[in-house]
Amino acid sequence: MDKKTLTGLLLMGLVIFGFTWFNRPSEAELAERQRIQDSIALVEKKAQQAAVKGGVADMLTADELSRLKSVLTAGDSTKAGIDKDGVKLSLKNGVIAGQIDLGDAKVDFAEVLNDSTANAALHNRAVAAVKQALETYNKSGMFASNLSGEDKVVTLKNDSLTIELSTKGGTITRASLNAYKAFNAPHVEVFTPGENQYSFVLGNDTQTFDTKDYYFTPTQLNDSTVLMQLVLDNGAKWGLKYTLVPGSYMVRMEIVQEGMETVVPSKYNSIELNWNQKMARHEEGKMFEERNSAIYYKMLGSDGDVENTSESGDDDENVKERLKWIATKNQFFSAVLIADSCFNGGILDSKEISKDDADYQKYLKNFSVRTSVPYASNKANPASFYFYLGPNRYPTLSDYDKYSPNEDLQLTRLIPLGWTLFRWINTYVVIPVFTWLGKYIGSYGIIILILTILIKLILSPLTYKSYLSQAKMRLLTPEINAINEKYPGDENAMKRQQKTMELYSMAGASPFGGCLPMLLQMPILIAMFTFFPSCIELRGQSFLWAADLSAPDKIFEWTAQIPLISSYFGNHISLFCLLMTVTNILYTHLSMQSQNQQSAMPGMKWMMYMMPLMFLVFFNNYASGLSYYYFISLLITIAQTYSCRLFVNEEKVRAKIAENRAKPRKKSGFMARLEEAQRMQQQAMKEQEKRNKRRR
Repeated sequence: MDKKTLTGLLLMGLVIFGFTWFNRPSEAELAERQRIQDSIALVEKKAQQAAVKGGVADMLTADELSRLKSVLTAGDSTKAGIDKDGVKLSLKNGVIAGQIDLGDAKVDFAEVLNDSTANAALHNRAVAAVKQALETYNKSGMFASNLSGEDKVVTLKNDSLTIELSTKGGTITRASLNAYKAFNAPHVEVFTPGENQYSFVLGNDTQTFDTKDYYFTPTQLNDSTVLMQLVLDNGAKWGLKYTLVPGSYMVRMEIVQEGMETVVPSKYNSIELNWNQKMARHEEGKMFEERNSAIYYKMLGSDGDVENTSESGDDDENVKERLKWIATKNQFFSAVLIADSCFNGGILDSKEISKDDADYQKYLKNFSVRTSVPYASNKANPASFYFYLGPNRYPTLSDYDKYSPNEDLQLTRLIPLGWTLFRWINTYVVIPVFTWLGKYIGSYGIIILILTILIKLILSPLTYKSYLSQAKMRLLTPEINAINEKYPGDENAMKRQQKTMELYSMAGASPFGGCLPMLLQMPILIAMFTFFPSCIELRGQSFLWAADLSAPDKIFEWTAQIPLISSYFGNHISLFCLLMTVTNILYTHLSMQSQNQQSAMPGMKWMMYMMPLMFLVFFNNYASGLSYYYFISLLITIAQTYSCRLFVNEEKVRAKIAENRAKPRKKSGFMARLEEAQRMQQQAMKEQEKRNKRRR
């Protein structure tokens, strides 16, 4: 070996020796290594002893301890640790420490590691909780560092709406309507923490990531905009940006992301959305609020239908068509999620709350929505939405169509205004007049009075025509009675009918003349029946003794249940409904007098008097504004009836009947058919008599 080679080997040796010397572990590090090795050896030994001696069934293996330590050191150091389902662990000076909260007991992790737990059952539960938490963190992959954090609240507010955003899940947890009060709270809350939760679920070939499990980092971009963001372990970002639209009930929600193609492959072109809500009560009267609670949804397309789950009983629907929006609504308020693009169908589930449930008086229904939206992991803004969180007020909802320039959102369909004809009357007549009057008059009781007078004035020609027809029929009553006496019995029924119709034709009267004008008024009466219970403007508005025109005006209450009718009638008496009933009985009496039907149809007479009592049963639980409207309407009708008596001269009516009789009249097709039927009946009766004689 030459001199140069020897020198080289010597230098290499010196370098290796120096590197080893300067990088040798300290005594503390040597002790920590020894402690970890001893801990692993102890765990393995205890696991072997457990298997042999039948001791504690569950132990953390050396591999699980190693994975646990890896989780505790991964990701952002400010979020290092495990905080999931009661398991709170962290790494302090290389040692795993923390507690496992089992609900009925808390176990220190050191007790689990050293098998010093109070009993085997508690130990097993603690070990199972740690393993479950570890499994959750492993499944979260690059999202794992966001499983721990602090639940903070960020608030955004405008004149109409106040929302609270939670860093846990990055969602809206509270939405308070500033101008509306609940019967048991200072503000109506469309969303309340613990009662409403929505989340997005992403996935790849081996993992799924549910955003409700993660802690987001909030960044307030300005007074009305907050970005809730997740920073993944590989540097990718995923977040939700919320913007509270000034002066409105709309919240803009946008998915924003960066580098997500490294987590979610491009072949995954949709993202799942899960929304669960316990619909809370806002009104003192639960019956109507529950009856008007459902999941509503609109099919995609400018003319797309708006449908809903059943408002009574449990219901679930699997919608295959694409949807534009999905809403959870009750009587007066809604939460509507509107997609910029669409929802890919959805599974919608509505469940009533059992009367035996402890939450029965607090909540209306349990709603569940499972759907998906188009998604691309390589786009910065793959999906956007609007959240409407506000009242079911027709002018307000109709204004929000501007948020979808290419499609009519039809949000006003959230308000139940009846079938097509009745909805048309409410939409184009009642609501515009009601809204216009509301601009100038502060009392809604006065507005209802004026609206009722306007409606009765418009219908007064029909009322007059109805009374005139009744007057003609009343004057013809003696002649009709004479016909009935001249042609008694069933065998003369056809002849009796023919003579009666001839009398009507000659006198220019009709038995339907009084009914037809009333039938023409029915659509308006039914339209008002659907309008008042849905009119949020009446909510909380007092008038006379009624504290709330959208609720029953109770003057007396009790606790006992009335058999058969209690579910309709309730456990109270409503004064406006009682006044409506008394007025209705009075009007029925006047109507029966004008028609002179006491002797002709005694059974019908009692039926007519029973109708107001039936209305009392069914209307007692309705909005006092509706009963007040019908009460005023009946009073005006009675006044119109007396006015007609003053203006209608019966002598002139009698003269008109005589004049009509004198006019030559062409036999109508109906009369011709009636006579032909009578002729055939008489011929058949003669043939029957001949056959009977032959048999004798």
